[in-house]
Order: sequence, then structure tokens, then C-alpha cells
Amino acid sequence: MKRMYGLIAILLLFLGFAFVQESRPESAQQKTVPTVGILQLLSHPALDAIHKGIIHGLATEGYHVGKNVKIDFQNAQNDQSNLKTMSARFVNERANAMIGIATPAAQALANASSNIPVVLGAITDPKGADLVKSNTHPGNNVTGVSDQAPLKSQLKLIQKIMPNMKTLGIIYTSSDDSATAQYHQFKALCQREHVRLKSYTIASTNDLNQVAEQMVSQVDAVYVPTDNTVASAMQTLVSTANAKKVPVFPAVDTMVKAGGLATLSINQYKLGVETGKMTAAILKGKNPATTPIHFEKRGEMTVNLTQAKKLGITLPADVVKEAKTHGEVFK
Repeated sequence: MKRMYGLIAILLLFLGFAFVQESRPESAQQKTVPTVGILQLLSHPALDAIHKGIIHGLATEGYHVGKNVKIDFQNAQNDQSNLKTMSARFVNERANAMIGIATPAAQALANASSNIPVVLGAITDPKGADLVKSNTHPGNNVTGVSDQAPLKSQLKLIQKIMPNMKTLGIIYTSSDDSATAQYHQFKALCQREHVRLKSYTIASTNDLNQVAEQMVSQVDAVYVPTDNTVASAMQTLVSTANAKKVPVFPAVDTMVKAGGLATLSINQYKLGVETGKMTAAILKGKNPATTPIHFEKRGEMTVNLTQAKKLGITLPADVVKEAKTHGEVFK
């Protein structure tokens, strides 16, 4: 009987050992799968395109969602308290990297941790937003991709399509650091090019209709910088402008699809792809402190032929040809 108990004890010990050995590879594998937190300010086509591009960029570098990388995606829906809470969530779960889509999201992540790498998902002015020490030598745990628009080329496009334009309006959100920085750059450019510019600001989308109505009665065309608040209510702006036959020239390609007339802009999806690739490099050991901010230099022509027809504007043939060849045409 004692011998039987001894055999049973040995058998149980063996089975327990086998169970532990079998469970170890799975546990170890789980620990090696990195977590990437993605924090998006709100939903609109431009930011959604960046998010999709990030996933594709990670995949091109060997990181496939659900296989060897975990993505924790959080959308703050333009709520500052959500930004703070969601950033803390990533820190608490010890994410291996965090991506901020739009300046407020990136700032929230940078404030939440000085250790976890933060990758900027298309931030217009990283240095101006106090996210990095310099664009060439970020210096801390933050680096990423800029969506700085080719302002000079965009102004030339507006002048080409609107040769008789007397006054150009610009509308942006006063609390948006990136949009405000872009406004000052665009203002200086207009002064050098002797273009009369009138500026209009909003505090939120609630102001847009009233401010837009005032603006379109005073200008011949409207320029919209990279502004998430205006982008989220683009239909409102376009509807108001259409009533006065005033064309809207946005800084971002996705806003042309939403009713803008034309732009020469950086492709938002491609910016996301570059962000994903940079994140992959950091997961593999690249130091964000010595990784320069990436700036896309080549813009793509995007035109909206339906909008041109509504406004009674004939777009130059070479502009349409370039959009068909190297950009996008919305009909």
C-alpha cells in the first residue's frame, strides 16, 4: 500500500511538472508581445486615416495586430479629461510605446510619462508645442512625424485658381496650438506675397456657423489650416460658404472630399504609415531622444470636381491633370 501511495505521489509530481513546463512558453510569449497605446483626439476623416496608416506601417515592419503586437486604441472624443485618463491607462498597463494622434493627445501622453516612448502621429509643430527640445534632436522620450502643410505651395494654388481674389479668409480654433502656429506662418507668407488676409477664430464647433457666415460675406475664398475642430465640422463650413459661392481651400486632403475645392497637401494615410514605421523602429530599440522629427516634403494634388461645378469655378487643366496623375480627384 505504501508503495502504491509512493507511485501516486511520483505520478502527481510528474504531471505537475509537465503542466508547469507546458504553461511556461505561453506565459513567456505573452510577456514578449509589446503593447502600443494609440490615443486619438477625436474622430474625423483625417485622424482616422492616420490611425489606419499607423496599423499598416507597423505591419510592414513585422508587427501584426493580434499576433505579435497588442494595440490599445483609445478615442478621447475631444474631451480633455478623457485624454488624461486614457494616458494614465497606458502608463498603468506599462505600454512599450504610446502614439498621440493630434497635438492635444500627444501633449497628454508626454505629460503622463517621461520614460515610455511617445511617438507623434502627425503633429504640425512639435517644437512649438513644447513636445521636443528641437525637431532635429528631440532630447527626451518623444519623437515622431509632422504634418506641416506646404503653405507656400497651397497659397500659390489658391492664387492660380482664384486669380481675381482680393481678400482671403482664414479660420482656425484659437485653442489649437498647431492651427494657431500655422496661422502665424500663413499670415507672414501672405504679407510677403502681398495677399490681403482676414483672420477669424472659433472656440468650438458651436461658434463655427455664426463666424463662418460673417467670414464668407467679407472674403473671396477661405483657407483652413490643419485644425481638428474645423475638420470635424467641415460640412457646416462648406454649407455656409456654398450659400455665398465662396470656395474653401483646406490644408488637408481629406477635407477636400468633405467639400473643400482643392489642395496640395501631405497625404494623411501616408503620414500614419510613417508613424507606424517609426514606432516599430522604437520597439526594436531605436532611441526617440536621438530620432529626428520626420517631415514629409512632397505634397499631392487633390481636387473636388463636384464642388467646382457647384461654385461655377473651372479648375485649371494642369491642376486637374496633376491630381489625376499624382493625387486624387473627387467627382
